[in-house]
Amino acid sequence: MKFKIQVVAVSDDSREQTREIASLERDDLQPETLGLTLAESKAILKDLQEIVVERQATDFLASQRCCPVCGRARKLKGYHTLKLRTVFGKLEVKSPRLHHCDCRPQPTQTYSPLGESLPEHTTPELLFLETKWAALVSYGLTAKLLEDILPMDEPLNAFTIRRHVFEIAERMENTLGEEQASFIESCPRDRNSFPLPDGPLAVGIDGGFVRGQRKEGNFEVIVGKSILSFRRDQKEEEQTGKCFAFVQTFDTKPKRRLFELLKSQGMQENQQIVFLSDGGEDVRNLQLYLIPEAEHILDWFHLSMRITVLKQTAKGLPIKVGEGDEERELRETALKLIESGKWYLWHGNVFQALEQLEFLEMDLESADFESPSETTRKLLQAINEFHSYIERNRAFIPNYGERYRNGERIGTGFVESAVNQVQQLSSCLKTFAR
Repeated sequence: MKFKIQVVAVSDDSREQTREIASLERDDLQPETLGLTLAESKAILKDLQEIVVERQATDFLASQRCCPVCGRARKLKGYHTLKLRTVFGKLEVKSPRLHHCDCRPQPTQTYSPLGESLPEHTTPELLFLETKWAALVSYGLTAKLLEDILPMDEPLNAFTIRRHVFEIAERMENTLGEEQASFIESCPRDRNSFPLPDGPLAVGIDGGFVRGQRKEGNFEVIVGKSILSFRRDQKEEEQTGKCFAFVQTFDTKPKRRLFELLKSQGMQENQQIVFLSDGGEDVRNLQLYLIPEAEHILDWFHLSMRITVLKQTAKGLPIKVGEGDEERELRETALKLIESGKWYLWHGNVFQALEQLEFLEMDLESADFESPSETTRKLLQAINEFHSYIERNRAFIPNYGERYRNGERIGTGFVESAVNQVQQLSSCLKTFAR
């Protein structure tokens, strides 16, 4: 059995031009002869791409041959070869150079129509694939991957892919916009007239440390994820999320980057947004003044983890301190006060939680004076730090129990996958670099 694959090009005046690009033969039905092989499909796509590009270039040059002002034909100076890289291989297109018409002044005597129309010789689709895979694996593996799945007649160069990625990153950075302290441009009266926004946005922000390869040591990467609950134009509720990450000590536009990400999800200034973070100063300043309707919440996961560390440390305290009539329980009292403080924090009662911590601080100071021990001093220091932590973030501590019963988010667990992805990617890149 023989198969012929033809391309039929139909011009604007309905004229057809047929060209055969491949002829295949198949006899017995075997697994290795079933359908098209990868090599055959690559050859067909490459030939098809050449025909389409050739036809497009011919029609475009025909429209550029005459001056659009006076209608006279432009004189031809000569030809040169224009090399283009596409996802279906490298192409060479015959590109003429034309003289400008004398009917109006021009900065140059000649110009190349194809050169002006195609200033970049690599198609955006190929640049997208290079950037996408280079963000996941090394440049060398990206080149090998694209060579395996795309009909490349020449091997891709890892350094070329690296240069393309840097150029795209610089272009995106230049179009991002300047950093601002606040992005609120409307007043409450204007926001009342805005259309009804989509479902609420939940934005979780967390930090993770990545181990450096050289002398830089470890550096912190701020990672976040925003989840849109639903869009009103969709019949069924569907949660859509986007991730973002940046290096705190390097990025000069973190707030602008987060703002543009939320805008890409359809964020309006009258939209309900919940920011959840660990209460760190850098992360807390990042989310402030982004949106008027934002609600800022201290992540319960990080809060409970700190309390768990306090309880583990308190289990190493002496059971009792003092002598005779002044002997009193220390370990059980400390554990009860910590558990009581956790209960008050769960219900959003910051005042009572701080009071429990103050009671515990006084007990530990007295115990350390009567019977000094390393565990007592260690726990006292940790309680002092936790007390300051709660004081700094008391405005961001809600009633977690009420939110939990209402099905609302109280933690940044949905961000952990993004943090792990960044750390795993860093480990893979270091492995490939070796």
